[in-house]
Amino acid sequence: MADLTLRPLGDGAYEGSAYEIRDGEDALGTFSVAVGDDRTASLSWDLGRTEEPQRSRAVNLAITYALDELGATRVQTLLDEDTVADRRAAARAGMRRDGLLRRVGAPDQELLSRLSDDPHPGTREGFVAMLNAALPKKRAIAQALVRDDAGRVLLCELTYKREWDLPGGVVDPGESPADAVVRELREELGVDARVRGLRTVNWLPPWSAWDDAVLFVFDVEPWDPQTPLTLQPTEIAGIHWCDRDLVRERATAATIELLDSLDVDPDDAYREAGQVFRGNA
Repeated sequence: MADLTLRPLGDGAYEGSAYEIRDGEDALGTFSVAVGDDRTASLSWDLGRTEEPQRSRAVNLAITYALDELGATRVQTLLDEDTVADRRAAARAGMRRDGLLRRVGAPDQELLSRLSDDPHPGTREGFVAMLNAALPKKRAIAQALVRDDAGRVLLCELTYKREWDLPGGVVDPGESPADAVVRELREELGVDARVRGLRTVNWLPPWSAWDDAVLFVFDVEPWDPQTPLTLQPTEIAGIHWCDRDLVRERATAATIELLDSLDVDPDDAYREAGQVFRGNA
């Protein structure tokens, strides 16, 4: 496969910043690049109907030129989410997703970038980094199932919604779900919890404005009833030990379904909250 070449386009204001990408005698398309004072290069291209692997090679050539010849330390681009070919080429050229630019009346755009010290896309490290950046990141939630000697379940009265819920919260990046539930109980209630084990995993389908998530429900040892609690005032308005009737009266629909499911099949390691969520999506 022949090397691709660049030809500067000396067209007035574009002189020195716009280039034609050629494969031998064939013109594949053009790209333009502007380097800011912070050495960030903003890149855009028009490769028409060019197909893979030429498309990725052309984008990689433009990025390499900005890094090696123009002295950029970061190359970024904005691509409409519906431009599948360009987004795929950018990923294969080593660009990673930085975020999403939302727009009114137009497709959202992805902000993608490649740094000068990122592994080259042709290496194993670069390929793994590309896959890791492109794979979906599913939200994980960890909650505690705490029961007292009478079998009542601990629910938190929340400041930001009417229904009560099991204590817990979202797992931070790089944090294990078990560590997350211990951290959340310490932050929300001021207790040092002891996790007995994983009770079940519950998949939550997309619902309302929320994406789907995986919920890890841990069996947590109850603490001494005399232990003083320090509630997190921005999130927790109170805690309640609830029997089944009070759970059905005050808990979230997902929590009611989860506890009912545990009563029916307490040993099931995996379940899905489809009945509640699919009916209200």
